[in-house]
Amino acid sequence: MTLSGVPGPAQPSDVVVIGAGTIGLAAAWRMAARGMTVAVVDPEPGRGASWAAAGMLAPVSEVHHGEEPLLALALESARRWPAFAAELGAAVGRPIGYRTEGTLVVAVDDGDKAWAEDLYRFQRELGLDVQWLTGRRARQLEPAIAPGVRGAIWAPGDHQVDNRLLVGALLHAAVAAGVVVHRERAVRLECSAGAVSGVGLSGGTTLHATTVVLAAGSWSGQLEGLPPGAAPAVRPVKGQIVRLLPCERAPVLTRTVRGMVQGSSVYVVARHDGSVVVGATVEERGFDTTVTAGAVYELLRDAHRVVPGVTEMVLGEVTVGLRPGTPDNAPIVGRAPVQGVDGLVVATGHYRQGILLTPLTADAVTAVVCGDEPPAEMTPFGPGRFAALEARAGH
Repeated sequence: MTLSGVPGPAQPSDVVVIGAGTIGLAAAWRMAARGMTVAVVDPEPGRGASWAAAGMLAPVSEVHHGEEPLLALALESARRWPAFAAELGAAVGRPIGYRTEGTLVVAVDDGDKAWAEDLYRFQRELGLDVQWLTGRRARQLEPAIAPGVRGAIWAPGDHQVDNRLLVGALLHAAVAAGVVVHRERAVRLECSAGAVSGVGLSGGTTLHATTVVLAAGSWSGQLEGLPPGAAPAVRPVKGQIVRLLPCERAPVLTRTVRGMVQGSSVYVVARHDGSVVVGATVEERGFDTTVTAGAVYELLRDAHRVVPGVTEMVLGEVTVGLRPGTPDNAPIVGRAPVQGVDGLVVATGHYRQGILLTPLTADAVTAVVCGDEPPAEMTPFGPGRFAALEARAGH
């Protein structure tokens, strides 16, 4: 099935984007705005990891030791989010659930407090905008959190967006800009004379283009026709996530709360309608998408320790997403590093920060395709970095 009528399979496009998550759709929208004819291929546009996500835009509270280059990338994309949200909202004529109330990272017991204090010191060393709060002060800021929390980090610049409103808006905006969406599966990269020539679809047709953007998340390495060294080093990392609906007995959460509960991480993300998103597991289970009772129990147990009122809410949905993980937990964005696939651009591997990195990645992909200089923050994350690491390891 094809959305929008022109160009169709018989008429070449400038670009074919494989994957209609937030990364693929945002890149397609941006490229169409630059005057290119763009086709997107995905059997379920806007679903996948983008649909299952919580929508946190949290470069500060998700910072890890040894990932300073990734932090710079995340902070730059976060800086672009307000303008991106405003532009997208104006394009579709409705809000996308972008919220700026900040994020609380709370510690439940003394052991968790020691962890949080270490994180706070690291954040301060990096010059990040954070404040340390006593448990009492944290409850004044967010009354819904548990009375016994031992302390908290307040990150006012860590925001959120309703990921489902986001993917719907991006799909709408892309189609309105002239992007053609093919609800089929891309099965093969077609190449001719050392360059890409199009994409073969599951229905038997071929979309012709001289540039292909591979943004298929965890499935990016599964595309047939990729020569050795061109397949991105991505793997699926399973995440189970719970959505709870509001009720009169449950307190209203006003901002995102992340918690450390006896060494386990949990987050509770508030939505404008009073619902919350609780997540998420991190499981190395391949392409398994089954929901397990144990995962739901552990998520709700830990969320209750942080925000007790969640157990009064209505169980709305349990979703499984497959995050595209990489060997260094960082995205892979740029031209393919091997010969024979000139015109192949990779945009995958965003792991747990795909929503956050959407504006910057879309700008980077558009710059690469148009022959412009991509944002400097993206330079360390090109597709060739793993080959370079392997080469150094071999010496």
